[in-house]
Amino acid sequence: MKWKLAAMFLGVSLALAACGGGGDNAGNNNGNNGGGDTAASAEQIFKQNCASCHGQDLSGGVGPNLQKVGSKYSKEQIKEIIVNGRGAMPAGIIKGEDADKVAEWLASKK
Repeated sequence: MKWKLAAMFLGVSLALAACGGGGDNAGNNNGNNGGGDTAASAEQIFKQNCASCHGQDLSGGVGPNLQKVGSKYSKEQIKEIIVNGRGAMPAGIIKGEDADKVAEWLASKK
C-alpha cells in the first residue's frame, strides 16, 4: 500500500512539474524585438495588473498614457510609483521582483 501511494505521489509530482515549465509566454513575442524573457514577462505582468487602467498598448484610459514614460521617469522613479502609488493609483499592485521587471520595461519606453 505504501509503495502504491509513493508511486502515485511521484507520478503526480512529475506531472505537475511538467505543467509548470513557465510556458505561458512561449512563442508570445508581441512585437518585442529581442527583449528576451524579462521583457515578455514584464509585459505579461503589466497586462495582468495595469492594462485595465493604462491600456493594453500603454495609451492610457483611466490611468495616464505610458507609451513614453521612460523619457519622463527613471526606472527607480517608476518603481517608486508602482510600489507607493500616485494620485488615484493604489500602492502595491505589483510587488517585489515583478515591480522591478515592470519598472525596467516601462523605463525603456521612450
